[in-house]
Amino acid sequence: MTAPIDVSEAISDTAEPKVIEGRSLWSIAWLRLKRDKAAMAGGIIVALLVIIALPGVNDLVIKTFGHPVNDFHEDILDPVFGTPHGAFGGISSNFLFGIEPKFGRDLFSRIVGGLQVSLLIGFVATLVSVAIGTFLGILAGYFGGWVDSVIARLMDVFLAFPLLLFAIALAGVLPDSMLGLSGNGLRMAVLIFIIGFFNWPYIGRIIRGQTIAIREREFVDAARSLGASNSYVLFREILPNLIAPIIVYSSLLIPTNILFESALSFLGVGINPPKPSWGAMLSDATDYYATAPYFVVVPGLAIFITVMAFNLFGDGLRDALDPRSK
Repeated sequence: MTAPIDVSEAISDTAEPKVIEGRSLWSIAWLRLKRDKAAMAGGIIVALLVIIALPGVNDLVIKTFGHPVNDFHEDILDPVFGTPHGAFGGISSNFLFGIEPKFGRDLFSRIVGGLQVSLLIGFVATLVSVAIGTFLGILAGYFGGWVDSVIARLMDVFLAFPLLLFAIALAGVLPDSMLGLSGNGLRMAVLIFIIGFFNWPYIGRIIRGQTIAIREREFVDAARSLGASNSYVLFREILPNLIAPIIVYSSLLIPTNILFESALSFLGVGINPPKPSWGAMLSDATDYYATAPYFVVVPGLAIFITVMAFNLFGDGLRDALDPRSK
């Protein structure tokens, strides 16, 4: 007779021990974000828009699928009304989004060119706001006392400032050249300054509140007890723990800045023609909303899709990085 086989020993000898791997907070946040289908869709659209807005890629897309931004095609416009021939604004394989009335420029090329302007101003203005708001917010939250009072009153002043009226007034007295800049380069720099410099209190208040909560944590007390300086505690202990809210609220601030730039261009104090801008295209379209309503729809949809994608992605980031906010 053969000896009985110990099944438990056989299984224990052949089975490999299962390794349990820990997950970082960022990997857990990524898993949460992947489960949010709306946020992932928004993130994909945002990534695609950013890639298209890159200088070399932007020119390549226009050259491949469209026509030069400021080329006129008046020969395919109605000589009486100045509107394009054909349905839906003259859409065809040659003009993917149709052509604009009066001048006959390719709408696709102007939408792609305007994307570059909107994202550049939106991103850089957000960077300025985040830098100022984070610095002043972390100082106010950490030191408290008179420092907090002064910065808090400064925030109230900036929040009460009539930003739109100031932008319109500044555009009226803007010189032709200043600080080595001229034309639309100067106007873009001024827009970035106005939008970025006057919007920092929104993120500053958030960073201040987060800093007040973090400064009472044990690791901050431990750093102080070891003799760490205030600058070390601020920028080596507290600031790394603010990365998540900074990323989240930056992603939500970008679409707000894009809308503000479009509003200024719509009012005529933004980018000057012939440089394409979505707000300026909407302003031009108001003269043709009755005869060529499609000209209003295209730039309006461009703004809507861009802002919606950023908002969906920003909301998803907030839920993924701070699930308690639900």
